[in-house]
Amino acid sequence: MHPKRLRRRPALTLLPLTLGLALAGVVGCSDDEGPGVEVPNPLTNPTDGPPAGNQNAEATCSIPAEAGLADVSKPTTVVGNGTPASCTSDAFVQAVAKGGVITFDCGKEPVTITLDRTAKVFNNTGPDIVIDGKGLVTLSGGGKHRILYMNTCDSNQVWTTSHCQNQDHPRLTLQNLTFIDANSKAETEFDGGGAVWVRGGRVKVINSRFFNNACADVGPDVGGGALRVFSQYENRPVYVVNSTFGGKAGYGGACSNGGGISSIGVSWTIINSLFSHNRAVGNGANPARPGTPGGGSGGAIYNDGNTMTLSLCGTRIEHNEVNAHGSAIFFVSNDHSGDIRIDRSVIRNNAGGSWYPTHPQISNHDDTRIVVTNSTIE
Repeated sequence: MHPKRLRRRPALTLLPLTLGLALAGVVGCSDDEGPGVEVPNPLTNPTDGPPAGNQNAEATCSIPAEAGLADVSKPTTVVGNGTPASCTSDAFVQAVAKGGVITFDCGKEPVTITLDRTAKVFNNTGPDIVIDGKGLVTLSGGGKHRILYMNTCDSNQVWTTSHCQNQDHPRLTLQNLTFIDANSKAETEFDGGGAVWVRGGRVKVINSRFFNNACADVGPDVGGGALRVFSQYENRPVYVVNSTFGGKAGYGGACSNGGGISSIGVSWTIINSLFSHNRAVGNGANPARPGTPGGGSGGAIYNDGNTMTLSLCGTRIEHNEVNAHGSAIFFVSNDHSGDIRIDRSVIRNNAGGSWYPTHPQISNHDDTRIVVTNSTIE
């Protein structure tokens, strides 16, 4: 979405905000989901890299049952036979193609599987597809490949309904995993989503980490260094729980827009997660370079579309960077029906950008409803 199409106000200079707005009928992103479920996280103290999830004091939000861990007690496929050497790219790609519940047996120590091609979901192998690394498995794109692709509207991956843009399956769950060094720049059609690209069905991410993933450097409608999502069933949200995008200098993702995540027409519920050191590297609307592709918005999160909701609860967004707009969040609801809900979260120290009509570091239409409760934006 090019900023020149939007009503803009001059950038605001605001003092740090600690907001507790108790608006009638509006609750935090998980408060209306009941008491929540337990989500044990094996990556709170990993041997390498930042932990999965927000480890700061604000990460107190309950997890709705729908966003909880999938049952992997009866796997369809176990990748590996107990040794690191048995956990190969071929074994993983074949397991994803087969579908169902996928676990790993690569030994007792952490292991990295470097893919020589993208693993692709076939839409007729679900309806539930679960990939669980038990906190020990890192999937790497080797700096050359996207790691995972799912597209209900791709005939090569089998059409399973007549309404591929709005079907309830496959339901993809990624849990207890680390995704590193993925790169989708070589993709000729779908060049967003450096690590993971999804269209259709449902997707959720739990207890996972995304480090140094990249997608196209320029372009106005390309994004998601880690994750790019379209067409979720009945506009139900993408759940991201206890997950980290970046987390430390040198670990963040990069893309034209949305250094962490990006979507069009998709709602998100992001709980107890961390986005830091991600970059939107597109060149923006640079009058010195007329005709160039653009981008550069949404350091951590880039959302475009119509009726959609971005909900943050117990989540921290800091030290992300942009060249254009929305150093933390770029959120454009084209029909002005979308909204943002921020509860028990911290947004601070994100760099660059302009066009902040409501809150610093968040770019949005000036009539976008943003409800902030018990959060810090500074």
